[in-house]
Amino acid sequence: MASQETVVRTDRPIVVDATNHIAGRLASNVAKLLIKGNRVSVVNCDKIMMSGTRSNQIKEYREFLEINSIINPKHGPVHYRRPDTIMAKMIRGMLPYDRKPSGKESHQRLRTYIGSPKELKSFGKIQFEKAKIKKSASNYTTMAELCRVIGWTE
Repeated sequence: MASQETVVRTDRPIVVDATNHIAGRLASNVAKLLIKGNRVSVVNCDKIMMSGTRSNQIKEYREFLEINSIINPKHGPVHYRRPDTIMAKMIRGMLPYDRKPSGKESHQRLRTYIGSPKELKSFGKIQFEKAKIKKSASNYTTMAELCRVIGWTE
């Protein structure tokens, strides 16, 4: 018999410190926690690392910003420029958001923050070892750097 994981749901959120985590790996780990029914708060979204060269990341995001509707740009995809909303959208993409009601409920249990708010300072913060950067930080671009280039004003 395979052992089953027990999910402990509490009113206290699981607080994830996103400092020096790779964005995609962090998003998939957080999505798994949300699907299990936990409330998750991601702090320090501005310190998340994007892998790849800085110029390539900026070029790719600028190409993404050009996508809109022919009829009316308001109908096109919404292009977020803040680190916390970009991360929330990235996590939403890893949930069954449009396919199942459980995906929408899971996304409602997610909170993302720039920095660390006062009400979450007392909580213990967790980090995912598999999602942390392996090389030196000079090989990555922070989410804050990318967002400043594409139009985020703090």
